Parts: sequence; C-alpha cells; structure tokens
Amino acid sequence: PSSVMPIHRLVFISFLPTKHSLSLSPSQNSKNTQGLVGLRNLGNTCFMNSILQCLSNTHDLRDYCLRNTHRIDLNNNCRAKAALMEEFAKLTQTLWTTASNEAVSPSDFKTQVQKYAPRFMGYNQQDAQEFLRFLLDGLHNEVNRGSLRARTPVEDFDHLSDDEKAKRMWNKYLEREDSKVVDLFVGQLKSSLTCSECGFCSTVFDPFWDLSLPIAKSSGEVTLNDCLRLFTKEDVLDGNEKPTCQRCKAKRKCTKKFTIQKFPKVLVLHLKRFSEARVKTAKLSTFVNFPIKELDLRQFASDNMNAIYNLYAVSNHTGTTLGGHYTAYCRNPSSGEWYTYNDSRVSPMSSSQVRSSDAYVLFYELTNCSRM
Repeated sequence: PSSVMPIHRLVFISFLPTKHSLSLSPSQNSKNTQGLVGLRNLGNTCFMNSILQCLSNTHDLRDYCLRNTHRIDLNNNCRAKAALMEEFAKLTQTLWTTASNEAVSPSDFKTQVQKYAPRFMGYNQQDAQEFLRFLLDGLHNEVNRGSLRARTPVEDFDHLSDDEKAKRMWNKYLEREDSKVVDLFVGQLKSSLTCSECGFCSTVFDPFWDLSLPIAKSSGEVTLNDCLRLFTKEDVLDGNEKPTCQRCKAKRKCTKKFTIQKFPKVLVLHLKRFSEARVKTAKLSTFVNFPIKELDLRQFASDNMNAIYNLYAVSNHTGTTLGGHYTAYCRNPSSGEWYTYNDSRVSPMSSSQVRSSDAYVLFYELTNCSRM
C-alpha cells in the first residue's frame, strides 16, 4: 500500500517569515515546563525541527532517550555506526534537561542524518513526512533487537484463519524487525482481495509505519474520518489492474479493501497535501477537521476492536511548495499544555488553535485498545 513507503520528495526553495515571537523566560523553564526549548534553523531546516519537536514530545520515545535505555539496545554489530541514535538521544536530553531557554543547534544531529540519508545534505527545504520515515528507519536499524540472519523461506499461511495468519505474519516480521521504534510506531494493515467471479477472498497482512491519507475533495472542510474512509474504501480492480484469482487461476475483476488489523501505540497520519501529479506550485489547503481527543477508529478495524487515540503533536506546513515553512504544535507530556514550536521560538497556545488547514502530519497516542 501507498502508506508503507515514502510517497514523494518535495524541494522547497525558501521558508516564510516566522509569525510567533514569544519566547519563554528562564523562570518559566521549571520542572513542569521542561522540553520547551527551540531548535535553531540551520538554513531551511524547519522541516527537521518540526519533526524533532514532535518526536521529543512522544512520551515513551523521550523516556527511552532520557533514561539511556537505547544504549542497551544498540546493536553490537554496528556500534561504530550507531551515531544517529546517540545524537538523537543527546539532542532529546538537551531539550529536556537544559536550564537555559536558549535555542539549541541540531548541527551534530544533522551531520549524522546526512551520513545515513545523503538526500538531506545541503540546505534545501525537504518534505517533513519523508524525513520522519527516514529518521525512524535509521533509529530503528541502530537499536534493532531482531535477528540479522538470512530471511527464512516464505511460509504458506493460507490454510489459517485471518486472526492466526495475522499473528504469524506479525511474529515473522518481529523476528527481523524488533526495536523500541517498532514497539511504538508500527501497526499492521489487512488487505483483502475478493474475486467478483467466484467470491474467493485472499488476505495479506503488512506492517505500516504511518498511513498516508488522501484528502476527500470538497469545497469546504472535510473530517479526518472522511479521509480514513477514502483510504479504506473498497476499490474495484478491473482491466489492466485485474489480479489473478488463486481459486480461478485466471485474471479476474476483484475488489480490494484495507482495514487496520493491529493498532500501533503511536499512530502517525500523513495528510496527502502534495502530489507528484500536480503542478509544482499546487498544494491542497483543504481544512481537515480532526479530533484532539478520542479519535475512535473502530469502524476501520478488521474485527470488533475498540481503539481510541488522543492527539499530542502536529507538524504544520504553511505556504506553497515554492515558499513553505514548517512548525509544530505539541502537547507537553509533563504539563499537558499545548505549545507552538517555530524553530528557535516556543510559545504557549490554546488547544482550540491546534486545528488548521496547515496540518500535515498528525501524531496520535493510543489510550485504549480492546476487543469489544
């Protein structure tokens, strides 16, 4: 599915002037308001700063770094190459333990990112969601507890029930890909393919790190559920798209549908505001109305699963593809209050301001997940 791989890369030429100028005084940087430190813009690096602040306010990932637990997981086979995780942890620790309100430079971290993913070299603006995917992948690889042995032969799970097949495929994935990053961010999608001729339904279960949601076309606002319904709606595969039915042993018209089989602890939802099919200056600025609390995803679950999420961070993009700027809105995990992170500046904000047509990547944390 499109959600499993990075979708696109956009290069922005410049960034817009920042709007917020309120800085926090040192006296405000008390124990209750730690983590309110800005990041210097190193030259169009607002895309990186926005994502870093969202991850810094991811409660379990923050604690993983603050407690140095990551060092236990550092892969013995690549300790010499584990500089990305170390720099990320060091930067997170600085944001949460510094006694000063002076903005921090992420230059050492950026150096390691460039070594891992050379596409982020230089000072061109980049796409925040693509950066997030590369960063999480890099961090995961360095603290992967999974086995690096050769892949085992593909097993036939088709005789199993869907639930059992999903569990087996998830466990098989964890044999090779098992880390704190996977613990937090990775879920499992169910893809169902039904033959229109004989009715045979085949299922595949794939891990996902985020979901890239198409934005429903509308002259006004749409809801996040509208986007999720569009992502999970049944598609007809016909003509050149006809797949081969396992039972008919021939190409048949089929219907395909996605549902969520396993909900991650942290659900990252990417709103597809940019598309390679569009002209370079185009961007969907549709207002997507998303819940701050109690996002209920039961209608998108594979079975009777109750999943409730609360929003805790948003990466925003203002402007166009030619002149854009990234900021972040994050709920401080210690105080529960919302703040705007605009490169060097950090400002208090109301939760009523979090929703905007600039929202690009949404971060939700799971509060409840159970079979109904």
